[in-house]
Amino acid sequence: MTLDHLLADIAQDHAELTAIRQDIHAHPEMGLEEVRTAGIVAAKLREWGIEVTEGVGVTGVVGVIRGTRPVGASNRHTAIGLRADMDALAIPEQTGVDYASKNPGVMHACGHDGHTAMLLGAAKYLSRNRDFAGTVNLIFQPAEEGRGGANAMLKDGLFERFPCDAIYGLHNMPGYAAGKFGIRKGAFMAGTGAWKVVFHGTGGHGGAYPHKSTDVSIALAQYVMAIQTVVSRNVSPLDTAVISVGSIHGGSNQSPNVMPSEMEITGTMRAFDKEVMATIDRRLTDLAHAMAGANGCSAEVTLRWGTTPLINASEQTDVALAAARALVGDGAVHPNTPATTGGEDFAFMMEQRPGAFIFLGNGVNEDGSTHQVHTPHYNFNDAVIPYGVAYWAQIVQQELGA
Repeated sequence: MTLDHLLADIAQDHAELTAIRQDIHAHPEMGLEEVRTAGIVAAKLREWGIEVTEGVGVTGVVGVIRGTRPVGASNRHTAIGLRADMDALAIPEQTGVDYASKNPGVMHACGHDGHTAMLLGAAKYLSRNRDFAGTVNLIFQPAEEGRGGANAMLKDGLFERFPCDAIYGLHNMPGYAAGKFGIRKGAFMAGTGAWKVVFHGTGGHGGAYPHKSTDVSIALAQYVMAIQTVVSRNVSPLDTAVISVGSIHGGSNQSPNVMPSEMEITGTMRAFDKEVMATIDRRLTDLAHAMAGANGCSAEVTLRWGTTPLINASEQTDVALAAARALVGDGAVHPNTPATTGGEDFAFMMEQRPGAFIFLGNGVNEDGSTHQVHTPHYNFNDAVIPYGVAYWAQIVQQELGA
């Protein structure tokens, strides 16, 4: 099928896919709670004659489309996976659109409603255009936003039940012109984690008897300064790492003369390399105990990496680049897009199968402004749905069409 015919074929579904996207947007669900969304996905796949398995990793859905052509010696792969995420975020929506969230305090602030709609569009297109050799597994993943959806599907035997030689993911990117693509080989997105330290002391009367108390506030203050040395002195200048403080809690503003017996500090950590991640873990822990010990206190440290670094495989990145270029031309495809310290738990799937993850431009407002993801004014741009559908179709053509 020529590119013009491909785009014309996809265009006929645009209105339906927009309606699905906006319906999902109006009924957002948090990770591992996507019962309604998963139901819509499964129903649509069945409507289009696609084999469906529900409940993969709690609320995940997998659709399987088999090509009509025999697999030959020229085929590099016999099965691939295309993945979209389905979950929303705990953010009150402020977009003002008439299909805004009907679930108070929850909204699709990252565009997963659009990702789901685009993969559904690819499913519908491929269901009526099966002239390829091999199998396409359509992976609708729950709980990308920190609730472990990728690992839930993997533990449920995702790749044993639905074998994939290569996997591909896509995410919209506000600020990129609609229809532009960005990707890079190697480390593309960071491993992301959260840390918490609780300092324990005796507490005491801050005015009358401070000398008879152990002061957790000093331990915490010294810790805030000490962890600034981790990136500058424990991580190579050639590597990237981030450690930031997110919250500090302790004592009561109603009792300013009371030295607290406990103070808590939390933060985030980011890195692109497993060894750097291990260094961060070790130093955050060692410094907490050192600062506590120096002040007669104790420290309780909790560390959790929510995602692993996302590494784009060379071969699959080339496939992604070829698919995007075939669709929009060289000028609208950026092969060396800067890496981001944002995280993506599709990376866990990519640790088990080689893959590539690409950004698709979500457009820019008329005044040049952009509402970033994870903000209450963000909204997925329905105009880019055909680009995402066509990209998925091109990936299938690149991998299974020969």
